Amino acid sequence: MTCSSNRRCRAPRVAAVALGTLLLGACAAGPDYRGPPKVDTGHGWTQPDTAAPAPASLPTWWTTLGDPTLERLVATALADNLDLRQAQARIAEERALRDRTAGGHAPTVGAGASVTRRRQSKNGPLPIGAIPGLARDQTIHDAGFDAAWEIDLFGATRRAVEGAEARLQAAQDDAAGVRISIAAEVARSYLSLRGAQRELAAREASVQALAQTADLVGQRFRAGDAAQADVDAAQARLDAASAGLPAIQARARAAALGLGVLLGAPPERELALLDTAAAPITLAPIPVGQRADILRRRPDVRAAERRLAARTADIGVATAELFPKLSIGASGGFQALDASQLFDSASQRFSLMPLISWRVFDGGRVRAEIRASEAREQQAALAYEKAVLTALGDAERALGDYRLGVEAVRLQRTALDAARRSYAHAQARYAAGDIALTDLLAEERVLRDAEDGYARTHTAAAIDLVALFKALGGGWDADAGDADTRGQEKVGARSPARQEQPPHG
Repeated sequence: MTCSSNRRCRAPRVAAVALGTLLLGACAAGPDYRGPPKVDTGHGWTQPDTAAPAPASLPTWWTTLGDPTLERLVATALADNLDLRQAQARIAEERALRDRTAGGHAPTVGAGASVTRRRQSKNGPLPIGAIPGLARDQTIHDAGFDAAWEIDLFGATRRAVEGAEARLQAAQDDAAGVRISIAAEVARSYLSLRGAQRELAAREASVQALAQTADLVGQRFRAGDAAQADVDAAQARLDAASAGLPAIQARARAAALGLGVLLGAPPERELALLDTAAAPITLAPIPVGQRADILRRRPDVRAAERRLAARTADIGVATAELFPKLSIGASGGFQALDASQLFDSASQRFSLMPLISWRVFDGGRVRAEIRASEAREQQAALAYEKAVLTALGDAERALGDYRLGVEAVRLQRTALDAARRSYAHAQARYAAGDIALTDLLAEERVLRDAEDGYARTHTAAAIDLVALFKALGGGWDADAGDADTRGQEKVGARSPARQEQPPHG
C-alpha cells in the first residue's frame, strides 16, 4: 500500500502515536493493591457470654462509669494532651506530603526577568572585531517563562500518590490509637487515685484499731495483767501497719501528678483531687461483639493495613523506573538589547523540547530496588498479620483478667460481709461482757483488713475494665472512618495482599 501524499501518510501515524500514549498513560506499573492478607481469627471468644453486640457507648465508654470528674478529665486530655497534638501535627505533615506528591501530575512553570551587562572577548571563538555592527559591550534584556512536564506514562506518580494517601490514612489511624491510649491512661490514673484513697481510709481505720489495742495492752501491763512481750507485740503490729501508709499516700499523689501531665498542664494541676472522694464504680459484664469486629475498631490494625497498601504502591514507583520517561520542556518570552524594544514582536523567543530518557543500563540497580520494595511489602504484610493476632490476644487477655477480677471482687465482698457480721456479733458480746476489749479490737482489725482487701481488689478490677475497653478499641468512633472502603475486615484463610499485573498496564 502506498500513500498519495506525505500529509495523508503522516495523519495515521500521528493518530497512532497519540492513541498509544493515551493507552500507556492509562496503565500503572507494579501490582494493584487488593486488600490485606486474610488472617484466621478462630471461631469465637474463649470466654463465655461475650459474643453479644458491643455497647453503642464504646467510643465514649468512660461516660458509662457515672463519674463527672472522670468525664471532665478525659475531655480535657483529649483536647490538650501533647501526645495527641503531636499526632495531629503528623497528620498535617502527611497531608502536605500527599499534596506535594500529587503535584507531580501537573507541569511546573517558572517566570523570570533579567538584565545582563557583558563584554565579549575579541580573541574568543566569536570574532567580535570582524563582525560589522556587533558591539563588544552589550546589555541584554530578557523576560519570559520556562515550563516542564513529565508525562506519567507508566503511573509512577499515580503509585506515589496512592502510597502517600495510604500513609496519610495510617497517620490518622495512629492518632486514633493515641486517643484511645490517652483516654485509657487518664481513666487508669484516676481510678488508681480513687482506689488508693479508699485503701488509705481502710488502712488508717486498721491502724486506729491497732493503736487502741496497743493502748489497752499498755494499760494492762501497767496494771500487772500483761507481760512486756505483749506490749512489744502490739506495738510491732501498730508500727508495721503505720509504715504502709506513706506508700499508699505516695501512690495517690503520683496518680494525681500524672493526671496533670496527661492533661497537658503542670503536674500539680489535679492535686486537689486528693482532698475529694468519689463513689465506687459498679462493675458488670461487658458485651464485646464478635472477634472479627476487633479488626474494624482497633486503629493499630487499620494503620498496619494502610502501611501495607503504601508498600504495595512503592513497588509500582520502583517498577516504573524500568521504562522510558517522556518529558516536555518549553520556554518563551522576549529578549532585546534595547529595553524599549523588549516587548516588540521581533523580540519574541520560543522553544519546545520533547525528551525521552530511558535507563537502558544501570548495573541492575532498578531491579534491586524493586526486589527491596517487594521485601518491604512482605514485611508490612507480616506486620499486619501480627497486629491482628496481637489485637485478638490483647482482647482475650483483657476479657479473662476482667472476668476473673469481677469474680475476685465478688469473693472479697463476701468476705467483707462476713467480717462485718462477725464484728457486729463481737460488739454485742462485748456489750454483754462475754469478751474482752482486746477480742473486740481483734475482730475490728479483721474487718479493716477485709475492707482494705476489698478496696484493692475493686481498684484492680476497675483498671482491668479500662484495659478491656482499650483492647476492644474503645475511645474513638470507628464507624466515622472509612473502614468499609479499606477492606481490612476481611479475615479467614491466608491470601495474597495484592494482584500482580504486567508493569506496563
